[in-house]
Amino acid sequence: MKQIVCPISNEKINEQITRLNALIGIVIVALGFTLNSVFFFAFLLADFYIRAFTGLKFSPISYTSHRLANALNLQRKEIGKAPKVFAARLGFVMTLVITTLFLSGLTTAALVVGGILVFFSSLEFALGVCMGCILYTYVILPFYK
Repeated sequence: MKQIVCPISNEKINEQITRLNALIGIVIVALGFTLNSVFFFAFLLADFYIRAFTGLKFSPISYTSHRLANALNLQRKEIGKAPKVFAARLGFVMTLVITTLFLSGLTTAALVVGGILVFFSSLEFALGVCMGCILYTYVILPFYK
């Protein structure tokens, strides 16, 4: 794991917030499949879009995570923002695929992609492992060498 390379920026964010974002994302994906409602996927898609492609300080999920972190008095831990933006872009693409498959009636395929997203988010939430960094190292970075 020491050879993993992440996108780099000078901007910092609180890791506690990103981990809570992951937990909330897991819950939203689970609700979407449990309640058989595309609304949850559309909401998650919009939230990932805000985090990945806009300069807005908060998305609905990150705002909720900030409030939750403050309420729980979680200690702030600064990490680089760029890897999390890349991970949000991956989340956006995966959620777009889930939404498209779900609307097309390909529920099993949507469940598989949703399971992968939940797995990646679970690694972030529980262990602080950023699959975005791992994918960046082995899938994106080789094209730039």
